[in-house]
Amino acid sequence: MADTGTGPAPAPAGHPSHGLLAGRTVLVTAAAGTGIGFAAARRCAEEGARVVISDRHERRLAEAAERLTEIGGQRPLALVCDVTSEEQVQRLFDTVVGECGQLDVAVNNAGLGGNAPLVEMTDEQWSAVLDVTLTGTFRCTRAALRHMIPRRSGVVVNNASVLGWRAQAGQAHYAAAKAGVMALTRCAAIEAASAGVRVNAVSPSIAMHANLAKVSSEEVLAELAAREAFGRAAEPWEVADVIVFLASDYSSYLTGEVVSVSSQHP
Repeated sequence: MADTGTGPAPAPAGHPSHGLLAGRTVLVTAAAGTGIGFAAARRCAEEGARVVISDRHERRLAEAAERLTEIGGQRPLALVCDVTSEEQVQRLFDTVVGECGQLDVAVNNAGLGGNAPLVEMTDEQWSAVLDVTLTGTFRCTRAALRHMIPRRSGVVVNNASVLGWRAQAGQAHYAAAKAGVMALTRCAAIEAASAGVRVNAVSPSIAMHANLAKVSSEEVLAELAAREAFGRAAEPWEVADVIVFLASDYSSYLTGEVVSVSSQHP
């Protein structure tokens, strides 16, 4: 008889890697900490990629590099970059190409959240979220395509959010930014398609990690998790698996797509 319990479904165990990104250079922005960025860097390394990580937090970036070294035995190139600075973004991408010879995959993960009712939201709050989450993704996508289009090869994976589709109180700035990332992804994909360069995005609902727990209350996180069909938040590596898929040849005919990583039910 089928289990009809109402509790959350158990999180799955990890799984073997298959060398999907062997020989490729992958840059992951905002890869410090415990969230999707670090999980993406780890999964790409496990799939055989040469990983480059960036973040604006120098200490946390060094810690992430150490953890990746312990996991894979090879220290990743770790570069400080604030995506709100065009100068730093240009230096990041030029350094990756200069040190590694080429850039095969760019995972644009940098984003900034917040919580404020629209009528109380300041221009500064709005601008800060938009500058990191949308304009930062624009800067990094543009820099990546400037290297990839002349080579006629490469993949960009942007990190969007289901809030680009769904309404949530207090999230007007973040939702608008993530909806913008979706539109940016589609337009960039059309422009890069003739060069064989693919641009897609992931759209997670909720992925639980320590940084998220610091900026959201337990009550809000529990409510969001309860809305999911599995009754739980995603593990960051479950989102990272979809990023790996989009970065790999297994998605060779996908471009301009926004892939929802969600089990949410009505």
